[in-house]
Amino acid sequence: MTRIKSLPELTRLRDDLRVKRSAKSDKSSPESIIQVKVAMATCGIASGARPVMEYMTEELEKRNIPALVTQTGCMCYCYAEPTVEVTVPGKKPVVFGFVTMKKADEIIERYIRKGELVEGIIPADYDTIDSK
Repeated sequence: MTRIKSLPELTRLRDDLRVKRSAKSDKSSPESIIQVKVAMATCGIASGARPVMEYMTEELEKRNIPALVTQTGCMCYCYAEPTVEVTVPGKKPVVFGFVTMKKADEIIERYIRKGELVEGIIPADYDTIDSK
């Protein structure tokens, strides 16, 4: 954890935490913030999902992209672990497979920031975690 050295840094941290807290507690409008779900079942963890989740959490914060990063259970794509589901407000969820740190960076920069599709999308005929 980094040290807070000024009042503006503390204020920014407080504001960021309020946004994240409200996104977690306001179940009526989760679509108002980018959501990143990392599959952290046994197969995902064994394939490297934990460092991918940590990387995405840190990088989204560093780049000042308001997003809620959470872990979830098995998405049933064990062959493609680590898998990450990204939901951008106003768009359908997209699941990416075989996510490495490099792929996570590409997802953040190209898909989340610019809205460009990125290689590695698992076919669109899947059910989201929430629909099961």
